[in-house]
Amino acid sequence: MPLFRKRSAGKPGEWYYCLVHKKVEEGPECPAKDRLGPYASPGEAARAIDTARERTEDWETDPRWRDGDRTDDRD
Repeated sequence: MPLFRKRSAGKPGEWYYCLVHKKVEEGPECPAKDRLGPYASPGEAARAIDTARERTEDWETDPRWRDGDRTDDRD
């Protein structure tokens, strides 16, 4: 029997999207570097990539956050 038990870092009811396994998980199960969240529901976690994309687009098109005449090379 192990001396120390491995405890989950998350709390019940916290939902994450794992970028490695491309799935929603409660817990979390994977390291922080590989996941987005926490989210309040599995549905929100399932939309994590879309949410991140929308937020990035909002940030990139917000004139308050532009650095001069920077051009976007990511076509």
